[in-house]
Amino acid sequence: MKLEDPRYVLKFSCYDTIGIIQAISSFLVHNGCNIVTSSQFGDRETERFFMRVAFTPIDPRTERSALEGLFKPIAERYRMDWSLHETSTRAKVLLMVSRFGHCLNDLLYRQRIGALNMDVVGIVSNHRDFEDLGTSRNIPFHYLPVTKETKAQQEAQLRDIIEATSADLVVLARYMQVLSDEMCQYLSGRAINIHHSFLPSFKGAAPYTQAYTRGVKLIGATAHYVTPELDEGPIIEQEVQRVSREHSPDDLTAIGRDVESLALSRAVKFHIEHRVLLNGNKTVVFR
Repeated sequence: MKLEDPRYVLKFSCYDTIGIIQAISSFLVHNGCNIVTSSQFGDRETERFFMRVAFTPIDPRTERSALEGLFKPIAERYRMDWSLHETSTRAKVLLMVSRFGHCLNDLLYRQRIGALNMDVVGIVSNHRDFEDLGTSRNIPFHYLPVTKETKAQQEAQLRDIIEATSADLVVLARYMQVLSDEMCQYLSGRAINIHHSFLPSFKGAAPYTQAYTRGVKLIGATAHYVTPELDEGPIIEQEVQRVSREHSPDDLTAIGRDVESLALSRAVKFHIEHRVLLNGNKTVVFR
């Protein structure tokens, strides 16, 4: 049989017990499915088991809804938190940005060349700096200015946009506004943020200048899911680059932009390829 690209991805987590892998394998065999890749992890601390299986049915007429119905008894037996996805389905992604466009431009470029299997359904910003960029790419641009007094109203507008576009994922590509606890709960597990990894050492303005003054040796960035706890959501991806005394504050800033872009693009890729499973305050990422 010719090995084909996987058509479906099944991912789940459950209490770790005997027989899970056999149950999954038997289910796929009995329903005429060929496993393309399989990854699993058992967390001794939480006693949770995590698995991602990419597979293709031998019969091309096999539909996802049918497989979901057949798999449901197994999921209930093991009390799984599970989902089944078609790999051909492009994720609908809403990008949010303020005045630093390096992550936004990087994601748009990777989407354009096919490195990210997603459709950008809109760009939301509290500034107009990137309105022309959105227009030039036929991406709807939503200017949503915000103040302390208008925050609730602005987030209501943002929620309307998310629902109108059926966005699967919201990416804070250097969006420099803190989302309310209510918005974080609404976007739980489907919003990714990026920030430098100096926290909590260098908070506030000009973190790279602060880092230069302290003589840092590593520049880093962290991509994580958004939670009400500011910049403390489950980490999906991190990137670092070593620096030296020859690097000026401007050099550190430029390096920081590169590592931020790289960490965020990887996190988005892992998420839309269904490689990330939540494990309490952490994640399990099957690369």
